[in-house]
Amino acid sequence: MPEYDLVIVGGGAAGLSLADRMVDVNARRARPLRGALVEPPPGPTSPVPRTWCFWEADGGRWDDLLTARWDDLAVIGPEGTEYRSSAAPYVYKMLRSADVDRRVRERADRHLDQLTLRVTSVVEEPEYATVLAETPAGRQVRHTARWVFDSRPSAPTTAGRTRLLQHFRGWFVRAAAGSFAPDRAVLMDLRPPQPEHGVAFGYVLPLSDNEALVEYTEFGRHALTTPQYERALGDYCAMVDLGGVEVIASEQGTIPMTDAHFPTRRGHRLFRVGTAGGATRPSTGYTFSGVSRQTAAVARALEHDRVPVPPVPHRPRHLAMDAIMLAALDLGRVRGADFFAGLFSDNRLGDVLAFLDGQSRLPREVAMGLSMPIAAMSRTAVEHAWRNLTTRHQRPGD
Repeated sequence: MPEYDLVIVGGGAAGLSLADRMVDVNARRARPLRGALVEPPPGPTSPVPRTWCFWEADGGRWDDLLTARWDDLAVIGPEGTEYRSSAAPYVYKMLRSADVDRRVRERADRHLDQLTLRVTSVVEEPEYATVLAETPAGRQVRHTARWVFDSRPSAPTTAGRTRLLQHFRGWFVRAAAGSFAPDRAVLMDLRPPQPEHGVAFGYVLPLSDNEALVEYTEFGRHALTTPQYERALGDYCAMVDLGGVEVIASEQGTIPMTDAHFPTRRGHRLFRVGTAGGATRPSTGYTFSGVSRQTAAVARALEHDRVPVPPVPHRPRHLAMDAIMLAALDLGRVRGADFFAGLFSDNRLGDVLAFLDGQSRLPREVAMGLSMPIAAMSRTAVEHAWRNLTTRHQRPGD
């Protein structure tokens, strides 16, 4: 008999979310599940503290932990035109990973063994999986489980035709009182100088009337160096009249934007969740909402003793649309700043957010497509369909 019902590898957004849902599952089951959350010792492979931003309706799972929330959002076009409206039925939310980490560990303390180990491999047996790992002192250990959920970064199983990055650096800044309107946020400001391929933008998420997260982001093939981000952030702060701000903290990262395939099942008993399991929306880089849907589905399966295969939380047609958009952007067929400005200027903000979160209906998506560069997107769509057709019919060895 295996030692655990499930082992969760990694304590980022996906691992913590699944651990938190396991507590709810155990509250409803006659026989509680035995689980473990396995994380590496502090070091380069440990998740760094960061903020998670996402949109959803009010009444969400983490609402009492939110650092800030906004339903009045603006997008600023490359020429300075502002498109501002309510995000209804959504609210844009900011959550700090440290707050989630603290909450989950308090709730899960009686339900999960929290193990500090470096996982080296997972071996599948007919009746269970074995997690092989090392302690911080270098001792070899093994744990067995019915199911293993791995949230560590993982390479896709296909190379993908387009491989871009959303890469960014943000400053948490303090300015003079009254510098920010706490209930109004800039979601995307497209006025910064644009790269030849891709798109660059800034955004401002106020935390109070004198503090905000100011971030510079690019969608492109290569990340910048920290000094390059610092210059871009300084230029952007000057552009929005925030010269002389005090930087009190910073964050930096990269998120994959690709049409490569990230399967959620890697064996009979080994599953991938989070970015490693395709939770990231390719066209936006947003992951948290996908993680929420993925872990909720796993929890329902665990509650009813079904095989807990995590679903890919994005519809096939949305993934196809994302692949076309990313290819057109990467090939330079569309100017990124104009593409996004047109999307937000010609459509209600709530409708765009519904589409970007995979909750929109097909008729609305067709209408939204008319606001995009039709010729460039159509050409890319035909190429995408042709490649899929030829790949599907290609025989091994051809």
